[in-house]
Amino acid sequence: MSAGVNVTSLPILVTSVTLDGLAQLSNQRLFFFFFFLCAYLFMLCSDSLVVYVICSQRSLHRPMFVFVTAVLMNSVAGSTVFYPKLLVDLLRGVRSVQVTLRVCMCEAWLLYSLGTSSFLLLAAMSFDRYVSICRPLLYTVVMSPATVLALLLLCWLLPVGLVGTAVLLASRLPLCRSQLSRIYCDIYSLVSLSCGGRETLLSEVYNLSVIVATVLLPAIFVLFSYSAVLSVCLQRSRSFSSKALSTCLPHLLVFCNYSVSSGVEVLQRRLQAGSQPTASVLTSIFQVMIPTVFNPVVYGLKVTEIRAQLRRLLGCQRAD
Repeated sequence: MSAGVNVTSLPILVTSVTLDGLAQLSNQRLFFFFFFLCAYLFMLCSDSLVVYVICSQRSLHRPMFVFVTAVLMNSVAGSTVFYPKLLVDLLRGVRSVQVTLRVCMCEAWLLYSLGTSSFLLLAAMSFDRYVSICRPLLYTVVMSPATVLALLLLCWLLPVGLVGTAVLLASRLPLCRSQLSRIYCDIYSLVSLSCGGRETLLSEVYNLSVIVATVLLPAIFVLFSYSAVLSVCLQRSRSFSSKALSTCLPHLLVFCNYSVSSGVEVLQRRLQAGSQPTASVLTSIFQVMIPTVFNPVVYGLKVTEIRAQLRRLLGCQRAD
């Protein structure tokens, strides 16, 4: 028994993690470099353009557009954590990257905090649409600047605290392995490196509770809110229903985008369990890339007010 204790205590000395996911992209690294570079630049330009339009137009200074701006800012922040490092590693042609455990934990904390925050922001948007369409007389009272600020702080600070605790629990686990077939660090993978035992079980249970609190419950709330909106629209005139649903459609598309991307990643992990490292690496990349590229397109093309301002702005630039 004592020998077993000594073996499990040795991994405490592990202070770095090797990410070898780049090996799955090495044969076409230049293609992936230019592909991800274009995606990153497109995301930066499109997000910045939409945020600029919202901030510069007083007519768009409304709760719904505040939440849209917050989602796009999350997208920029998450992409900046992910893309530059990936692009540098692809350009260098390395097949694996060694990072300290502390840096790995910080990366996982940032990406998961921003990702779960986006789900909460989408729930806040659905609440805004619910009040606007189902309780219009109460809208100015309920969605006051103080309420919007409180919702923003909740959507940003709650994930920071919950995910931070998950990272803290993962950092206390003794590691039996130090190699991950990943491009970036995430909490699930870090926990999978541990030696098992009660501490690992506690970490896994807590991580599941965080997912329930920041992803599952907001998703249920979003579905409930838009179901109520749809119920009201079915009882009103066609013109009212068309206008109301058109304001909800972009948020639903973004919500579905986040949900499908996250769901595919979770299913891929559970079903393949590391047996297909290339699929695992590409899925993890697309989980970050697809929402960041898709969101500004949806908000820029599907939100009538933003689309009108973008057309006016781009039209003035062409005239000049």
